[in-house]
Amino acid sequence: MMKWLLLLTLVLLTACQQKANSNSEVRDLLPQNRYAMLIVESESCIYCKQLKKDLQSQSLAGELQGMDVYSILYESNARVRYILNGQERISTEEELAKSLKVSSFPQIFFYDKEGRVLLHLPGYQPPKTLACSIRYVKEEEYKRGNYMNYMKAQECL
Repeated sequence: MMKWLLLLTLVLLTACQQKANSNSEVRDLLPQNRYAMLIVESESCIYCKQLKKDLQSQSLAGELQGMDVYSILYESNARVRYILNGQERISTEEELAKSLKVSSFPQIFFYDKEGRVLLHLPGYQPPKTLACSIRYVKEEEYKRGNYMNYMKAQECL
């Protein structure tokens, strides 16, 4: 009887330890490439679901090569490590979204290795428009000119 009680206690302690470890895990949103794209989604957002489908297309997958792509859920308490304006931080996904002043979904942020937001796109963009937005960042057009002028010149709108 004592062996069973000891075994049960050991199993419970192991399960509790594993649960504690899973809650303390921190997902990394630090860019490994020169640029990253962060998508802030909501559980009930139909446009977020469409954006996920769009990102699986060959054309957008090709455009995104060499760029890190992350997504967070506004309603999530999962912990993430990120860099914003040169400062590395750890918070929940919800706290990060609120610090970015997100109030509608999806929201897309393009940022560099130092955590500088280079382009913020509120709302869903169709694949052709999103592809141009990705090129605007990757080709460093944000250093040379206005986003809307670029989009018009490239006939992306």
